[in-house]
Formats: sequence, structure tokens, C-alpha cells
Amino acid sequence: MARIVIIGAGISGLAAAARLATVGHRVTVCEAAGTYGGMLGRYQREGFAFDTGPTLLTLPAVYRDLALKTGREPLEQLVELAPVDPESRHLFADGTALALPNASRGGVAQALDTALGAGAGERWGAVMNRGRTVWEATRRPLLEEPLPADPGALGTDPYPAAPRRGLARLRPGGPAPTLDQIAARELGGHPALTALLTEYALRFGFDPRTAPAGATVIPYMEQTFGVWSVRGGLRALAEAVYRRCEQRGVEFRFDTRVGQDPPEADLVLRPAPTEAALPGRVSVLLALRGARPPGTAQRTVVHAADRSAELAAVFGSGPSLPERPTVQVLRPDDPSGRPDEEHEAVTLTVTVPSQARLDWTAPGVADRFADQLIAHADAAGLGLGERVLWRVVRTPADTERETLAPGGAVPRPALAGAGGAFLQPANSTGQDGHYLLGGAAHPGGGLARAGMSACVVAGLIGPA
Repeated sequence: MARIVIIGAGISGLAAAARLATVGHRVTVCEAAGTYGGMLGRYQREGFAFDTGPTLLTLPAVYRDLALKTGREPLEQLVELAPVDPESRHLFADGTALALPNASRGGVAQALDTALGAGAGERWGAVMNRGRTVWEATRRPLLEEPLPADPGALGTDPYPAAPRRGLARLRPGGPAPTLDQIAARELGGHPALTALLTEYALRFGFDPRTAPAGATVIPYMEQTFGVWSVRGGLRALAEAVYRRCEQRGVEFRFDTRVGQDPPEADLVLRPAPTEAALPGRVSVLLALRGARPPGTAQRTVVHAADRSAELAAVFGSGPSLPERPTVQVLRPDDPSGRPDEEHEAVTLTVTVPSQARLDWTAPGVADRFADQLIAHADAAGLGLGERVLWRVVRTPADTERETLAPGGAVPRPALAGAGGAFLQPANSTGQDGHYLLGGAAHPGGGLARAGMSACVVAGLIGPA
């Protein structure tokens, strides 16, 4: 039995604690905040409730494995899951609307042909097929296994070169394309298809102008394995893992900030630091009067009016904000999030510069931006502004204060390619008894990968 101290009670720390305690270790979790969950927070007021971090679950197999390995029961006995259908609705700058079915690549192709014209689904499907090649090449080294001791091979993008009709292949020994170049070459530069492809990258904090083509693995995973909601929000998932930790005898010390010298332990697991310059997120929590309209999609994406201006603002060097950016409008059909059927809880989220680049605490900055987001959503026909009872604006400054993430930046998933520029630090530090876990360590950010980081570290340590 090893004495293990885990620093941080975010979802990765909770998952690691549950796994390690189950196989016989003595585990203590030290958390600087007064509660568990990290970015899986919950804001509640006057009968309304909102997730303050991620809102939807992808790759639920990660947490199904956790539930089985730590309690021999299905995840569905711990939380109530439901597939999200449609997976998303998209409103483009030219007024085109598109609804994508959940976990149905054939259905996605049909929806694209209907909304964007014949051939759109075929083009998209060809790109997703190459995204499948990336998934097959990177699933083990970039999700399920420790980072190789020599990760050099992961510096090469596994996205395959696509044939050009009547011409040579796109990449006859030349440099691997970026995601933007894939949109231009393989999607014909179609504005809506380009916006659709690059929105997945932007949502995870990647600049599509520099992200490797292998980032196509992100939409491939979502459209293949599906998207799920959790009743009570993703905070309910954090609560379920926390309860499992308690059942396995994990000790928690809240309001305990640990420096470089943690409590006496044989092994120490700590989060890797997030790069402060990475983008963060703004969330606008809206308490609305009036019932949720029947047939409302759980996730609607209102795309940017000017994609180039948005990318320049989010990833440029100066402190600026896009005027009408890409906004996710999240409208869960969850009675636990509203006081009654005559009200609705809605969250707007958008990728923005972190607190390291823009002072979100400056007077008026957050509120003016929230006004712009609501106006942008309403210009797309959502009609939210006139129903607002009250709102709460959460910025990267709030994320930094609550989770200690530098600048309130959000860690990104690991990607192959670009000479290894998008890999995350290995879980093994080279320092005896010290490990890294969480979204800023291998295999990277996002709820599924944070859970896999815990799984990888627990595997490295092994049973007592």
C-alpha cells in the first residue's frame, strides 16, 4: 500500500483517487477550493441551475470504465444519461440552418445535402473518413496509453493525403496541411462547411489556421460515438465520482493549498500547469421567463459573422474581442435546471482570449460583451433577450480565481503533427514518485481525456 497525495479535486483527480483507492492504496486529495469538481461547477439561484464548465459528455465509455473498475456497476446507475438529438443545430452567417443527427454519419451526410446542396455530404464524409484514419492511428498513443518515451513519431500528422481529381495527391512529400487548408482543398472552401469543420477546433481552443489536419479527429469522434447529456448537469458526474471516492475510503482536505512540499507521501500526483496564453471561455447564464419551446435543440451554434475577424481577435497578439463570434447556445431539457415549466435556463459560451491577454475585470468589459452575444443570438432568430429575468457573466477571470488555472485558460486535447507542438507533458515526470495528471497533462483537455489521464496514471502506479 502506497501513501498517495493527489493535489486537486477536479474530475481527473477524483477519477485517479477512485481508481487508486480501489486497488488498495491509501489516498488523500488536497484541494485549494472548498469543494470538489474543478471546472465541473454548478451555479444555482432562485430555482435555476447552470453548469459553469463543460455541459455535454463525449466518449462516455471513459466514465463507464471508471464506474465498472471502481464499483462493478454501469455508469447509468450513478447518473442519468441521455443521447442528445439533434447533436447540434447550426445557424450560419448567410442565414442557412442545419440540424445534425447524433451518432449517425449517414444522417449527417443527408442533412448536409439537404441544407447545403448535393455533394456537401459526400465531401464532408470523405474528410471524416480521413479523420477516422487519424483516430485509428492515435487512439492508443494519444488517449489510452502513456506518452511514448520517444514521442517523435507523434510529431507527424497521420491525416492521409487526399487525391485530387486528375491531379497529383495533395501532399506529395510536402508539409502536412492545416485544418484551414483542409477546408479549402477538400471542402472546396464552402463557407458553411468551413465554419462547421473549424468550429470544432475553435471550441477546444485551437486556431484552425495553425492546427494540424489531424484535428479532424474531434468532429469524427463526436459524430461517430455521439454526444450525451447528464440529468443535473455534468456537476452530477463529478458528484458521482466523489461519492465513489468516499466509498473507497479516500480522504479529502478542502481549503488546503499545497505548494512544492505536499504532506508526507510515497507518491504525489499534481496537475500540470496550463499555458496562460491559451484561450479561455466566457459563459453567459440566462434565467428566462417562458417555457422552453417544443423541439428546441439542446445545442445551437450561431456561427461568426466574420470568421477571419474572429480568429484574429481570439488568437492575435493584441487585447481584442470579436464583435459577433461563434456562440454555443445550450438549452438543456432538464427540469432540475429550472424552477418550473414556465421558465428556461440557457447558457451562451464562446472561446475568447484568456485573462493573460485581456483584462476581463476592467469595468464594463464583460457586460458589454454579454450584450453583444445576446444580440448576435437574437439576430439569428433565437429571441432570448426579451425573456431575460437575470443573467450572470462568467469570464476567464472567474475560471482563474476558482480553479487556479493561469489566466483562466482552458487546456486543449493532445494532437499529433506539427512536430509535436500539440502534445501535452507526459504523466511520468522523471522525478521519482511524482506524476502529472489533468487536462494540461497527457492526453490533454476535455472531459473524456481528463478521465483518461487518471486512468493512465493509475495504470503507471499499479495496484498496492
